[in-house]
Order: sequence, then structure tokens, then C-alpha cells
Amino acid sequence: MTESNDSLYKHPLSERYASPEMQHIFANSRRYGIWRRLWLVLASVQRDLGLPISQNGLEEMEGHLDDIDLTRAAEYEQRFRHDVMAHVHLFGDDAPSARGIIHLGVTSAFITDNTDLIIHKEGLELIRDRLIRCISRLSTFAKNYRNVPTMGFTHFQPAQPTTVGKRATLWIQDFLLDLEEIEFRLSTIRFRGAKGTTGTQASFLQLFDGDHEKVEALDREISKKMGFEKSFAVTGQTYTRKVDAQILGSLANLATSTSKMGHDLRLLAQLQEIEEPFEKEQVGSSAMPYKRNPMRSERICGMSRHVITLAQDPLFTAATQWLERSLDDSANRRLSIPDAFLSMDGILVLLENVVSGLTVNKPVIARNLKEHLPFMASETILMAATAKGGDRQELHERIRQHSMDASKRMKEEGTPLDLLERISTDQFFNLTLEQLNKIVDPTKFIGRSTQQVDRFLAESVQPYLNRLGKTAEERLSDPDIRV
Repeated sequence: MTESNDSLYKHPLSERYASPEMQHIFANSRRYGIWRRLWLVLASVQRDLGLPISQNGLEEMEGHLDDIDLTRAAEYEQRFRHDVMAHVHLFGDDAPSARGIIHLGVTSAFITDNTDLIIHKEGLELIRDRLIRCISRLSTFAKNYRNVPTMGFTHFQPAQPTTVGKRATLWIQDFLLDLEEIEFRLSTIRFRGAKGTTGTQASFLQLFDGDHEKVEALDREISKKMGFEKSFAVTGQTYTRKVDAQILGSLANLATSTSKMGHDLRLLAQLQEIEEPFEKEQVGSSAMPYKRNPMRSERICGMSRHVITLAQDPLFTAATQWLERSLDDSANRRLSIPDAFLSMDGILVLLENVVSGLTVNKPVIARNLKEHLPFMASETILMAATAKGGDRQELHERIRQHSMDASKRMKEEGTPLDLLERISTDQFFNLTLEQLNKIVDPTKFIGRSTQQVDRFLAESVQPYLNRLGKTAEERLSDPDIRV
């Protein structure tokens, strides 16, 4: 019985989260198209170096780079139980004049590994562009709210005030560290090149009658034609799987940052200070119609956790490769690497959407500050009262007692904080309520937050936006957010 498409499992990353751009990079049609380009470049360079390969064969290969019959490829693979050989035969059918020289002197890893490195590079470039857009949107947010005081929190307990914009710079700082790491990976990624069955290049040395210079030229020219300045100096049959571990480690580091921000937004949503976008007809709960759950930030956290855990796969793979290679890496890499890239892509699409539509509830922020700031201003009040002639030790004890009583009443009776009122009626302090309110002006407790935001955006963020921002905006369409 033939199953309908709807009765078969479909990957949520493709159906719900990952962008068309990232899915295209990892699509089979794209992968097999790169395979054919590698075979064409291999044959072309071999011909340039003197091997008897016909121009007609090269032209036939070039004419069939993307018209790949995946059904016929699957039939060949069913026969041979080998994906690369299936496509060798299929390409030979499409380019019969080149049939005899396709895959000449190379092992499957020449095709699969070099293709993976191309795909990983393109995937990292897309992640970099999405990250730049998120940083750009967050920078605008930080600038707009650079001087809006808000309660700071340590241990999620009220602490010295900061500003809404300053808190956003903490998220951006993490993302800049991630961006630096991704750029480093892109700048150092190498091609596997043409290294032969176990990395010794023995087959090429035979093809070129012992000419070492031609063997080196083959490796060098193939790498350049495929967009890489360098290839690995030595490999086994595969490029070292530490590269996969490094790349997924970079993605996991970025996922750590997106998770941190997602958790922060969820806490702020609970405080009702900052809320993520909420559509006009969006339903927060099927049972509780009033709810406005931070479901996008929750999804960011959940998907980030997936990327973080996926970083273990390539570490174990690299740690358990045998000598020149073993094949236990194959299935794992097919699962873990695309999942990490597609998940991270979906996270950044969500993050950009969230950042672009954040709602800052200034009255709630002001109310929360008013509730807690008098406690934190107690030292300032103590110094003001002492300056008016009061006894510092007596004042300290009295303000401690007022604080305890006001806090107890607020917790047990649910009344608003009345600490300032208590102090204003205590003759030992000699301070009016108006004077006390001026003392606890939130803008006097945010330190250099505003100046820090301005300097950080100008000196740390803007250089990246100047260099990468325009390209990122041009390459990417507006994100498509799907529930």
C-alpha cells in the first residue's frame, strides 16, 4: 500500500521553523548539484594538467549540473547500496562522453566531504547575516531605551537600577562574541581537496606518472575553483571531524546567548515590564483566554536547548574515528549537522521578529521601581539626614526598623509601600516627603548606563554594522514567522 504524504512523519524544522534559505542550502537537489560541480572541476583541472579528457565530455557535464532525476538516482542507489556510485552512474547517463572519467582517481569522501564543507560555509554565512540583523534591531532598541530606568536584578531579586537599553546591550555583547567566533570559523575553514583514498594522494601520483607538482596543483586548483583559498595539508580519508565539532560548538555558543535572552524576556514578561509581539487574534491559552504567554521566547529557549545538546554529537564522532576513518560518522552527521543549522536559523528568525516588536510598558516599570527603590535608596537617605545634623547610628537603626515594618505590612496586608511616608513623619530625619521623592529619583541611581549604551553602540557595534549590515539586509528577505 502506498502511503500518502500526510500519513508520513515530516520534520518540524522544515514544516515550522527553518527558513527557505537555510532549507535550500541543505536540500538534496543543492547537495547533488555540488557533487556534479565537483566532478566537473575535477575533470577540468585534470585535463588542464594533461590527462586525456575530451572537451565534449566536459561540455556535457556542464550542461547537466542541475537537471538531476532523483527518482532514477534512488533506483541506482537501491541497486548499488551506495549513494555516490548511484550518482556517478546517473551523471554518466546524462553526460555519456564523460562516463569513463567521472570520479577519476577519487574516493567518495572527495565528493561528500568537500560538499559538506561548502554547505557548512554557506550555512555559517546565512547564520552570520541573520545574527547581524538581530544585532541591528537590538541596537535600535537599546538606543531608544538607553535612558529609561528599570529595576536591576541579581538572583532575580531587586538590585541597583539599570536602564532598559543598558540591559539590551548585555544581550548584544554576547551576540558580538558569537559573531566574532563565527567570523573566525569562516576565515579558517579549509577544503578537503583532492587527497585520495586514505589521504596519501597515491591515485593521483599514479595518474600523473609520479609528478608531485601536478598532484599538488590538482589539489590547489580544485580548492580555489570551489571558493576556498586553502585546503587541509593532510587528511585521512575524510577531513578531521574536529571541524564539525568546532562549527557546531560555535552554533551551540550562539544558542547559549539566544537562550539567555529568551529566558530574560520570559522573566520580564512575568513582571509585565517588556512583552514580545502578540497578534490581534493570537490565542495565549486554549483554557485561559486572558493569557498572553511569551510563546516565541519559550520556543527560542526550547530550540536553543536542542542546538546546545547537538554539539555533543560531533565531539563524540571526532573522538571515536578510527585511524584514517570509520563510517560510524555518516548517519550521525546526516542527523546532527543539518538539525543544528536549521534549528539555529529558525531561532534567529524568531529572535529578529521578537526584537522588532518588543513592547516596553513604561508605567509598569515605573511602578516596580517605585515599589523597591526606597529600600535601595536608604543609604542615600541616611546620608542626607546626617548632613542635616542627625546622628548617623540612630538614623541607621530607625531606617532599618521603618524598612522592616513597611516591608512586613506590604507583604502581610498587601498595601503599597509607605517607607518614604514613614520617614517623612519621623522627626529624627528632618526630611519632607518632597525632599525624599527627589532623593529617590530613579535617574540618580542608574550610574553611567546611558553613557555606556552610547559608547558601546558607537565603538563596539557600529563597526560590525558598517561592514556587514548592508550585505545582510540585501541577502535576506523579511522573516516568515510560523507558529
